[in-house]
Amino acid sequence: MFMKRTIAAVTALTLGAGGALAAEAEGHVTDFKFPFEGVFGKYDQAQLQRGLQIYTEICSACHGLIYVPFRTLADPGGPSLSDDAMREYAASFEVFDEEIEDFRPAKPTDHFPAGTYPGSPDLSLMAKARAGFHGPGGTGLNQLFKGMGGPEYITSYLLAFTDETKDEAGTIYYRNPVFSTGWSAMPPQLYGDDVEYADGTEATAVQEAKDVAAFLMWAAEPKMMARKEAGFISVMFLTVLTVLLYLTNKRLWAPYKPKKQI
Repeated sequence: MFMKRTIAAVTALTLGAGGALAAEAEGHVTDFKFPFEGVFGKYDQAQLQRGLQIYTEICSACHGLIYVPFRTLADPGGPSLSDDAMREYAASFEVFDEEIEDFRPAKPTDHFPAGTYPGSPDLSLMAKARAGFHGPGGTGLNQLFKGMGGPEYITSYLLAFTDETKDEAGTIYYRNPVFSTGWSAMPPQLYGDDVEYADGTEATAVQEAKDVAAFLMWAAEPKMMARKEAGFISVMFLTVLTVLLYLTNKRLWAPYKPKKQI
């Protein structure tokens, strides 16, 4: 009896703590809408190009994209830069070449360089990594049922900074209720009108945050559209196959089944 009560108490405390943490996380992260959500969603080329611009002009000063080759910027379904524009963009970065033991302009086959700021996380898989923090106990239920994942977290994080700061051991931290500890070593980056979009889109803080979040989602899942298409075709094939098997089964066993007496 004592053991049963102890287990019940521990379970209740665990579930209560997990529910409180989940409620806190869900209360901070906003459910933004992105065009690539849903079964038939797909990346918006213009948005990805705007996100690439935000990354280039703001984020790349500290963060890298070491798992993203420059050549993928010209792939269909992504930012879809022209081949010349992709090569010109790649050449604007310098990478270290071990053969010549020196830096040289990047080629399409090279990857984005690593971040330059010590301790700054790489952003290649950030959208996928942050998706796991949503839902009770990090189970990703919000992402499954509400479509809330990494892009929503990134957008909410970039927009959640307050004016409050604190100094710990000579390091300035900035208040951000979306971040796990509530304090971020990264200062606020987006204020609105930080860049001038080539397509004329108004560069509000929300627009900039959503654009760079969408770009980072593409960086983490560049083949998402192909995966969705393959999944949809597979489901349709299995559905048709199931119907055919059902009808075949009825036809084969019909002569052997006893007829109902009226």
